[in-house]
Amino acid sequence: MWPLISNQKGHWYNATLPSSSFLGLQGYRVFIAIAMILGDGLYNFIKVMGHTLFNLYTQLSKKGSHAVLPSNGRATSDVSQAQSYDDQRRALLFVKDQLPTWLAITGYLVIAIISIITLPHIFPLLKWYYILNLYIFAPVLAFCNAYGCGLTDWSLASTYGKLAIFIIGAWAGKSQGGALASLAACGVMMNIVSTASNLMQDFKTSYMTLTSPRSMFVSQVIGTAMGCIVSPCVF
Repeated sequence: MWPLISNQKGHWYNATLPSSSFLGLQGYRVFIAIAMILGDGLYNFIKVMGHTLFNLYTQLSKKGSHAVLPSNGRATSDVSQAQSYDDQRRALLFVKDQLPTWLAITGYLVIAIISIITLPHIFPLLKWYYILNLYIFAPVLAFCNAYGCGLTDWSLASTYGKLAIFIIGAWAGKSQGGALASLAACGVMMNIVSTASNLMQDFKTSYMTLTSPRSMFVSQVIGTAMGCIVSPCVF
């Protein structure tokens, strides 16, 4: 697509701009890349949610049966036949020792409340409702980034951070300190999205090495807490 867009130099964008300028060809590159990854991630997010809700409805309508939720729309017997013994062991251990859903939701809400309260005191131009909107839309972007990172081993956290810069900067406006607010919002978004991809990579390692995902998560929490203490002392 780049040669086709380059041929529109002078029509779609100023011909005198360098190729690295966001007002020129680079802007098309960044936003097309965001659209591709975000679109693919949103499709899979909606697909997974649809399968999950359908399977939950099926389980609730068959309370008397002890069937296990199928994955990818296939029956449990078909899945077990298609998987090797090692894959069955990995899947069994990974699912058996998974984290409770209520813990993930509660932890996310607690962190969001702490951020909404504390960040406006650190960055007065970053209003609390900016942070609230970031935390509302961040889970979807985090899922898309984790999905893309699992496929390509490439995190697009900085790209989603640029998206937050443009949105919050345009919302705040130049006269209201939009530059500083957008940069601070970029840091918030990048931390959320990059954490999702890092955890996904760690859980992937946990799955491959038959390590408890709960133990992996606890070690991540301990390491993050140590980083909060050590990093300020270093800098």
